[in-house]
Amino acid sequence: MAFNDIEQKKIDNALAAFLATTRPPPEVRVKMDIGYRQSGQSIELVEIRPDWKNPKIIREQPFAKATYVNTRKVWKVFWQRADLKWHAYAPAPIAKDIEAFLAIVLNDEHSCFFG
Repeated sequence: MAFNDIEQKKIDNALAAFLATTRPPPEVRVKMDIGYRQSGQSIELVEIRPDWKNPKIIREQPFAKATYVNTRKVWKVFWQRADLKWHAYAPAPIAKDIEAFLAIVLNDEHSCFFG
């Protein structure tokens, strides 16, 4: 099930506010930027960089993920380990809303998201 229009607008606004505070300065964005992608009930925050061998190829590497669980009305929070698998974020595996998820990512208690 996709989000309704009001829920989707709330998610878009929260992500826009998050990106406004965390993206690098405009002159750096051609070398490294932060964005997001949404697929169904999941949102992935991604690092965007040109390929090191061929700068014309742009790569997106996800570093944080939240999946909405409609039956419980919560977001499950994940981080991607070196094995490229998603793991529950131990300090805060659940967020009550999208803003709480983004706050968890910004706090990054265990340096899982931003290193």
